[in-house]
Amino acid sequence: MQNSKSSLAALTLGAIGIVYGDIGTSVLYALKVLFTTSSVPLTPANVYGVLSLVFWTVTVIVSLKYVTLILRADNNGEGGLIAMLALASNAVADRPALRNVLLGIGIFGTAIFYGDGVITPAISVLSAVEGLSLISPDFTPYVVPAALVIIFLLFYVQKNGTSGIGRFFGPICALWFLSIAALGVPHIVAHPEVLGAISPHHALRFVAQQPGTVFVLLGALVLTVTGTEALYADMGHFGKKPIRLAWFLLVMPALLINYFGQGALLLENPQALENPFYRMAPEWLLMPLVLLATAATVIASQALLSAAFSVTKQAIQLGYLPRMLIRHTSVHETGQVYVPAVNWILFATIVVAVGLFRNSTNLASAYGIAVTTDMLITTVLTFFVIRYAWKLPLWLCIAATSLFFVVDLLFFTSNALKFIEGGWFPVLIGLVMFMVMMTWKKGRAILAEKLRSESFSLRDFLESVFVSPPTRVQGTAVFLTPEPGTVPNALLHNLKHNKVLHEHNLFVTVRNHEVPWIGLDKRVQIESLGHDCWQVILHYGFKNDIDIPRALQQVRGHGCDLEPMTTSYFLSRDVVVPTIGHGMAPWREKLFAQMHHNAGAAADFLNLPSNQVVELGSKVEI
Repeated sequence: MQNSKSSLAALTLGAIGIVYGDIGTSVLYALKVLFTTSSVPLTPANVYGVLSLVFWTVTVIVSLKYVTLILRADNNGEGGLIAMLALASNAVADRPALRNVLLGIGIFGTAIFYGDGVITPAISVLSAVEGLSLISPDFTPYVVPAALVIIFLLFYVQKNGTSGIGRFFGPICALWFLSIAALGVPHIVAHPEVLGAISPHHALRFVAQQPGTVFVLLGALVLTVTGTEALYADMGHFGKKPIRLAWFLLVMPALLINYFGQGALLLENPQALENPFYRMAPEWLLMPLVLLATAATVIASQALLSAAFSVTKQAIQLGYLPRMLIRHTSVHETGQVYVPAVNWILFATIVVAVGLFRNSTNLASAYGIAVTTDMLITTVLTFFVIRYAWKLPLWLCIAATSLFFVVDLLFFTSNALKFIEGGWFPVLIGLVMFMVMMTWKKGRAILAEKLRSESFSLRDFLESVFVSPPTRVQGTAVFLTPEPGTVPNALLHNLKHNKVLHEHNLFVTVRNHEVPWIGLDKRVQIESLGHDCWQVILHYGFKNDIDIPRALQQVRGHGCDLEPMTTSYFLSRDVVVPTIGHGMAPWREKLFAQMHHNAGAAADFLNLPSNQVVELGSKVEI
């Protein structure tokens, strides 16, 4: 029992560091942006109205929607948009048209997540470093360069993983939440009447008196709930209970105390709107606070980067992105991966974002669209999960999701007003990624169909080969083939050029499924083809690590005992040639051909020993 309590405490502390880093740093800029971008006068009624909106936004979206409802929709213990998409699409598998629509919506949400991955580190680090300007105006010219240096260092150390420094994330973020609560308490004590903003009548009166202003204000109000998707995405790492405990025991109280403290400060000193967060602190505390804030924003950015790497790995295995080099950075945690290509593309795009927007207030205009799009998509997918997977009554499904849908839609439409001011930036990133992902998926389908139409039956081919058997050589040959039951090109080339066949032959197909995990007991499906040949299908979930040599050890006992030193792996390397008049627009075919050419080595992705791999190529027109 003691071990269980200790484990729960450790997981809760870990959740504070990883799950809530993003929403925890929103106090740096959210309230300032709420008043400056919408030009709301700093009257007591308006301050109470804004604080009431903040309180009920955090309560409805985070506490009710995500912590209470969304966390229930787990996919074998896993969460996140891709896990939700897999649940929803499988639930409507008998409705192909609806399933395709949901897949398109979910993949777009995944694509625009990369836009969030660009804006979050930029706005978080910039907002923290901007505290230097309050210490001395002389530091102002160095804010952007300092932010870029910190961001570069963050991306540079990704290759080392977070297993070493990750143990400090929880304690540092716990210190951050305790600190922001401590900053707010004295100002609330000085003006306790500010706590009256908890009453919803202040928000309702504010809406009734200034509906147009409030609608515009929603575009900035969403900044108070950034990072909520991490609640769901990290469920598999920490579990529901630690995430809920962390939220209700520390994170939510600390955030609200700080926001109400900033509100009390603005009632007393409207000039503090320049930077209400840092103005809450005495001057002697500014430098330590800037350092702590920078550490917290780096951790928030790190959590989002880790999520970007994980999402990329899952998208690759589901067939929506080409193979990329994926490095595992921890021997203990399979989920800790590093994708160099994604790392440096994100860094380059962040540098562009910082150069374009220059400060956190400008970046806030670009922030909301990506966040609200994913929130809206999550709500839509949730409806289909609880209706078709959980089989709940239609009226209950509508009641459970309609409120959140209306709220999310209002936030989305409000943020759409900021499209020209900067909202176009994450949308552009999302559209580019969506186009890339759908082109790769469509191109792979066309390529597979082309190969299938030109393929031969493996059983018939083997029967014809063994009528006049070729020379058999010692060892085992493993032929990778995309479709079971078809002759791989590598086998044809091997027989044509080398005129030999190995003593044992395995024809292996890797199948990726729309579930997070597939256990070892369901990994291997084997069928004898005679003549010491076997058809093997290996099954993986989108969070499993593909390791073919390890999986093939399970074929022992089926008459084929693989010896690592005498096993060769044969791969077909297809060169795609785009042609006019076929499956996709010419520019998409050229894009697919280029992506296919530059895709990471299949041997590395499949974890094959490089000194035992033979690649035989051929050209395929699409």
